[in-house]
This record gives sequence, structure tokens and C-alpha cells, in this order.
Amino acid sequence: MKKFFKITGIVVGSIIAFAIIAYVVIYINMNIRIAKAYDVAPEKIHVTYDSASIALGARLVGTRACNDCHGSDFGGRVIFEDGMIGTIASRNITRGKGGLSPDFSEQDWVMAVKHGLNKEKQPLLYMPSNELSHLSESDLAAIIAYMSTVPNVDRENTPMRVGPMAYVLGMLDVIPVIPAEKTDHTMPFPTAITPAVNAGYGKYLAVVCTNCHGPQLKGRGPMVPGGSPVPDLTSTGNPGKWSHGEFIKTLRTGVRPTGVKLSDDMPWKMTLSFTEEELTAIHVYAQSLR
Repeated sequence: MKKFFKITGIVVGSIIAFAIIAYVVIYINMNIRIAKAYDVAPEKIHVTYDSASIALGARLVGTRACNDCHGSDFGGRVIFEDGMIGTIASRNITRGKGGLSPDFSEQDWVMAVKHGLNKEKQPLLYMPSNELSHLSESDLAAIIAYMSTVPNVDRENTPMRVGPMAYVLGMLDVIPVIPAEKTDHTMPFPTAITPAVNAGYGKYLAVVCTNCHGPQLKGRGPMVPGGSPVPDLTSTGNPGKWSHGEFIKTLRTGVRPTGVKLSDDMPWKMTLSFTEEELTAIHVYAQSLR
């Protein structure tokens, strides 16, 4: 019996020691990646501050979930807080106290949105640049134009905290802690796509869905422990079998055709900013995927 407990103690102790060593390696690796400075040259962008551009930008910040993350007033907010995952908080992106610096330029907007990098060219945690880098120059310019009209909000930023579980899940690529790593920093601005109810335009719009539903919209397991599985939006999943009307109604009401509400993890109110034609194009694209 003593021998059994001795062997058990050695095995358990070895497992604990291995786990501690593994976590220390993950912690160091992730912090090196978080502090990395990227060699990305500032990009010029032509921004027109006219009423049409501002109106387009006002709608685009909705379809790209900018106000869903940064708050309806763009003053930043705590998005998620958990002892193990940490604190995920968006920044104040107005010109008020605690917000953007007075010298924050159009090029800085491009660096943040298209590349997911701050003024020091280090990663902005959880900033979905891997999605937003696909914005055309005219669309990103419209967002910048609109943001110049947003009222100042005086609000200090809540410090971001990466918890132990986030380090591990980030290392395993389960949650997008450092989207800048998944961003093609050499890619030029995509050519502007003419709006149309087709798969090509739907693919352009559906990029905003890929961070959760995956690059091919095939869905995935829960984004965080205890969360709901992310559904397959393609022709092999239930949403791909819905009619266009059912798909649009679901994203307008947050209720599936079966009468079941969408998961709280699904930011369906964001999709209210899409037009009916845009939602149809997204559904056409999702149905084209096998």
C-alpha cells in the first residue's frame, strides 16, 4: 500500500510539475507575441468628409460591429470579464478624455483597423483586424469620416487583463487574443465591390462573421468555456437550409424559424444595420459553401 501511494504521489507530482512548466512556457511565449512590434509602413488613405461618406460610415460601423464592441457612444466598455479568462474591454475611440490622442491621424486609423496595431505598432488585443483588413479603401475611409463626427466621450479605458485560461486558449488558437497575427499586413486595400445580391458581395460582407463561425462559416465549438457551440451557416448546416426570408427574419428578430431564440453569444442586433439585400447576399454566399 505504501508503494502504491508513493507511485501515485510521484505520478500526480509529475503531472502538476509538467502543467506548471507548460503554463510558464505558454505565458512567456504569449507575452513575447503580445509585445512584438510589427514592421508595417503607414498607409495613406483618401478620406472624403462629405455627407454621403459620413452617412455610409454611420451604417458601416453597425455592420462591422464597431459600436457593438466599443459601445453605442464609442466610449469603450467591458465586453467580458472572468477570473480565468480575464477582462476583455474595448477602448474609448472618441476624442474625449481617455480616448484617442490629439495627434491620432488617418494613418493611425488604418494601422488600428486594417492591421490591428497601435501607434507603437504593437498588437491591439482582440481587435479583429483579420476581418477588417478586408474592408475596401472607400469603406474604411467612410468609417473614418463618420468617426470624426462622433461626440466626445470622457471615459477612461478599463485595463485589459489576459487571464491564465486566455493565455492557454490563445496559444491553442481557440480564442483570438492576437488577431494581428492572423492579418496579412502586406495585402493592399481590396478593390471596392459593387453591391449586388450575389455570392461575391455576400463573401465580402460575411467576413465579419468569420471570427466566430470560422473562415468557411462551418461553425466551431464554444468560443469560451461554458459557451454555446457556433453553428454551421453553410448548406450543410441548418441556417443554410432556411429560405432567404427566414434567414433575414432570424437576424432581424433574434428568433430562429423554429421559434427558438438565438444564443446570447450571437450579436444579432448588429445585423440590423444590414439592408435586406445585404443579408440576402450573405445567405446566398453561405448557401454556396459545401
